[in-house]
Amino acid sequence: MVKQQRTARLLTHGQVWTALDRLAERAGMSPSGLARRAGLDPTTFNKSKRITADGRERWPSTESVAKALAATNASIETFVQLIGDGVRSVQSVPLLGFPQAGAGGYFDDSGFPAGKGWDEIALPSPNDEHAYALEISGDSMRPAYRDGDIIVVSPGTPIRRGDRVVVRTGGGEVMVKELKRRTAKTLELQSLNPAHGDRVLAADDVEWIARIVWASQ
Repeated sequence: MVKQQRTARLLTHGQVWTALDRLAERAGMSPSGLARRAGLDPTTFNKSKRITADGRERWPSTESVAKALAATNASIETFVQLIGDGVRSVQSVPLLGFPQAGAGGYFDDSGFPAGKGWDEIALPSPNDEHAYALEISGDSMRPAYRDGDIIVVSPGTPIRRGDRVVVRTGGGEVMVKELKRRTAKTLELQSLNPAHGDRVLAADDVEWIARIVWASQ
């Protein structure tokens, strides 16, 4: 009987770096933002660091990958899935200034973009027809987001503990926080800026919540 030999598929340099980019995107950060959150030099995951001056491929260290996973509450299984994800496309999504998001007329009851006053911007597609972008104003969300950063919000993407989210209350307040815990009665949110306190909202007071899936920083 002839035995068939299987050829092992080796990971490529591009696949590993793409997975790190997607890990950052999944957490609503840029690669430099992910590096900072992981306690690494902000340039650790920059594209300029992926090829040496003499043209050789530079791979991320095991330690840096482990710290990135810990910083985003992701497992090694998730990282492997991100390696296998298909290539993200780019699409035009509605764009609105963050201060306007609290005003009436820009969202429907489900938290989908609605009404007039939206601009458009071409950004990586989260495969959600209702996705939209918000432009951050001011420094109240530092160090996570700075003035001029753009975040992509996907109402159709599942939300997990540790994800960064946009929340709108029944009173019209819109905030960007990190989800700490969600129950049938309450929503516990962690502030992105240490100078601001965490929030606990009653579930009945939450009009909608959506996950941040990408950020340009």
